[in-house]
Amino acid sequence: TYILGEMIAELNIGHAYVGGGDRPEVKKVYTGLLGARFQKDPKSGYFKITRILEGASWSKKLMSPLRMPGVNVNVGDYILAIDGVPTNTVNNIYQLLVGKGGKKVELTVNSKPSFDGSRKVIVTALKSEADLYYYNWVQHNIKYVNEKTNGQVGYLHIPDMMLDGLNQFVEYYYPQLRKKALIIDDRGNGGGFVSPMIIERLRRKMAMLGMARNIPTLGPVPEQTHVGPKVLLVNQYSASDGDLFPYQFKYYKLGPVIGTRTWGGVVGIRGSLPLIDGGYLYKPEFGHYSADGTHWIIEGHGVDPDIVVDNNPADYYRGKDAQLDKAIEVALQLIKTYPEHIKPAPPAPNKNYQNKQDK
Repeated sequence: TYILGEMIAELNIGHAYVGGGDRPEVKKVYTGLLGARFQKDPKSGYFKITRILEGASWSKKLMSPLRMPGVNVNVGDYILAIDGVPTNTVNNIYQLLVGKGGKKVELTVNSKPSFDGSRKVIVTALKSEADLYYYNWVQHNIKYVNEKTNGQVGYLHIPDMMLDGLNQFVEYYYPQLRKKALIIDDRGNGGGFVSPMIIERLRRKMAMLGMARNIPTLGPVPEQTHVGPKVLLVNQYSASDGDLFPYQFKYYKLGPVIGTRTWGGVVGIRGSLPLIDGGYLYKPEFGHYSADGTHWIIEGHGVDPDIVVDNNPADYYRGKDAQLDKAIEVALQLIKTYPEHIKPAPPAPNKNYQNKQDK
């Protein structure tokens, strides 16, 4: 596998992968996770909750253990014991959660580092907190953009161009159609194949407005059209179909692209050949070239943003997202100069109305 990897690396092309093969399978041991962060109290040795990841109880993958009904645990409370073992007997709270991912655990909790007045709750520990962290990041960005723009600008992130990305787009795009501008975040997009579908929705233009009795304006036609400027965020992790998406966004002049140059791998694959040892080998099979047929696009370079903004890692770790701040600034500027965000009220009644097309 290593030798094959070295050989196909000479192709200098994306989506050329080799792996797997005749190797032992290691049984996974899932450490239980509680969707929270902790700090060891220097005096008592018990663990204080410093952050709880918010969840969505209507989604199985977004259930935050300490936010489930009946748990009633808050930031600042202490976890005194896990399954009866005091937490001050270990250096790391996760020592008591080894092998408990996906299983029910009993927590002894209290608002103070003492067993006096404590109570016990049962929660289901998670195998992974990735979905919760992602959900909290998206919700933070939505709230941040909303506060910085006084509710004028919407925000949505597309994590990939497959099922999850399409679902995420549908979930957050349609509720924000009335926003004057949209920030679409393609950063970290893992690729896929649905970018043409999303681009088609973003390309919709208002042809007319509808109305009904006692309702001044129903909205634009075609329906589900966002009327207003759009801004796209990209970075070096916008990959594969996440590369093709900003290329199309620029080609159709949907708005400015902000961030850093994308990954640059769009020679695609269909599937692996079956190998006798159980390994896999993906061979690049199809590429993309410009609509005028003059040159190959994206591969080996990526899509260049219109406005280059890089996030300083130290600042980003502290919570400052310079790319998102720039997108907010540009979106607010575009609102001032974008006439189409204004939806006119219905004209005065016309008794002599005739069905004729406007010139």
